[in-house]
Amino acid sequence: MDLSAINPVLLLASLMVAATPILLAAIGELVVERAGVLNLGVEGMMIVGAISGFIVAVNTGSPWLGFVAAAFGGAMLSLLFGILTQYFLSNQVASGLALTLFGLGLSALMGQNYQGIKAPAFPDWHIPLLGDIPFIGPIVFQHDPMVYVGLLIVAGVWAFLKYSRGGLVLRAVGENHDAAHALGYHVIRVRLLAIMFGGACAGLGGAYLSLVRVPQWTEGMTAGAGWIALAIVVFASWKPGRLLLGAYLFGGVTVLQLNLQAAGVAIPIEYLSMSPYIATIVVLVIMSSGRAPGSLGRIFHASR
Repeated sequence: MDLSAINPVLLLASLMVAATPILLAAIGELVVERAGVLNLGVEGMMIVGAISGFIVAVNTGSPWLGFVAAAFGGAMLSLLFGILTQYFLSNQVASGLALTLFGLGLSALMGQNYQGIKAPAFPDWHIPLLGDIPFIGPIVFQHDPMVYVGLLIVAGVWAFLKYSRGGLVLRAVGENHDAAHALGYHVIRVRLLAIMFGGACAGLGGAYLSLVRVPQWTEGMTAGAGWIALAIVVFASWKPGRLLLGAYLFGGVTVLQLNLQAAGVAIPIEYLSMSPYIATIVVLVIMSSGRAPGSLGRIFHASR
């Protein structure tokens, strides 16, 4: 066992990369749940985004087009969920679980001819001056662009929910959809837009796995990331700032266990591999004290 082989700078820098797909999926689901909808199909949207983005990136040679395609694929799959739950009034839990199963099967079908192919390179950014700051520079300012896109989305969602009229309407719909409807707000439209935004973010998170983190297509490569994203939303008490903390916590434990394996720590690999999920559950139980949106998971019918 050689713990001196673990580089703290590299460990912290890798933390941000490992947290990004979870962060993207979780911030989208946070918006969906703040609108009063519980979408358990995050895993399915992530895996469809992963293969959609990979196929487009490989065939065009452009990772950016791949991310656009992933966002579109996730949004379209989420729209299916939205139509089922908002127009046909299907049970949200059952529909979300079906969406995950459908996404896993669809991605396996789409990815049959893309096994073993390497994704086009997506280079890191070295931000001038800031990237040269000792210790801080390599950790914060030398990442691929999607790391910063994820942070910008979190900041944008925080500002939208806190300061904009649209954010106020979305929160009103999530807290009491009947009262929001009585005030003249279009509840179904607001929820459909939130659902599609959540799907697009989940698709981006999946594409980050297949285009940057791995980078190749492997069936079932999300490996429960969508469920972790759902847990982090609850851990964050539906607040974007705490969600960022939760995603980095999971990313940190993930990277740490990989480094411990490489250092030869005398702990069975199976225990180390399950440690990020155990840590997420423990922290979720200890810290999740916030109140969920009042209409979360409830079916809305305008004629009532």
